[in-house]
Amino acid sequence: MNSFKLPLSLLFAGAIVAQASAQDGKTVRIATEGAFPPWNAVDTSGKPVGFDIDVGTALCARAKFKCEFVTQAWDGIIPALTVGKFDAIMAGMSITEKRKQVIAFSRPYALTSNYFVVRKSLDLPQMAKHLKLDLSSEAEGDKSLLQALKESLKGKVIGVQGATNAEAFVREYFGDTIEVRTYDKQDNLNLDLVAGRIDGGLADYSVWKAFVESKDGAMTTLYGPRISGGPFGPGVGIGLRKQDMELAQRFNGAIDSIEADGTLKGVSLKWFGADLVSK
Repeated sequence: MNSFKLPLSLLFAGAIVAQASAQDGKTVRIATEGAFPPWNAVDTSGKPVGFDIDVGTALCARAKFKCEFVTQAWDGIIPALTVGKFDAIMAGMSITEKRKQVIAFSRPYALTSNYFVVRKSLDLPQMAKHLKLDLSSEAEGDKSLLQALKESLKGKVIGVQGATNAEAFVREYFGDTIEVRTYDKQDNLNLDLVAGRIDGGLADYSVWKAFVESKDGAMTTLYGPRISGGPFGPGVGIGLRKQDMELAQRFNGAIDSIEADGTLKGVSLKWFGADLVSK
């Protein structure tokens, strides 16, 4: 009796299809902070809304998952993931080497653009607009720009949201040249900035945009260069447990899909009024 053997490539392909089919319809619990608009927030009914939620919904549809979004305070979001309280994090979380020691990430689904915002009444040295500071660069221009920024803000009180890359940046690069104040939420930082209790703050432009364009934010302005690299990492990704690499692969494929057909860009334009997903 003759035996028939499938080519190894077909067997492998079949295994991938079977694996994907087994995951179809899986319920994936995704945590978000719910206090970081427009990335994520909570509406009047208590439902999570924002860029992360719309992207996550699109990704789950492409990956054939059922999505369930839950809110979790930022300072406990990674520990809660590791103990299995939920399956993934989508909360405007930048991919960094420090975080990668504890959890895994999908490929980036958005980029970041970090800026200082200060009160207009401050007497600060003029800095040219549209400058870019790459903390990963060894170029003399970037080093000089960083030094100029440090000297301009010396002695000022700068607010950051606690346990964020912004806090890591100011503590690492500014040392004792500024006074750092941490906040549990960006909204509380904004309130202190308007009240004059701090001189400025550091956060992603997407977080600042609505504030600086508001009535309260009219007394503030962007200051200094767009900051990227270093502790800010290569972009924003989905946080996952290290053992969940199959889930990461499914999300990566879904990110590729919604980026290729323009869905991801459309969601960015909806929430930010700008394309934060294209390199």
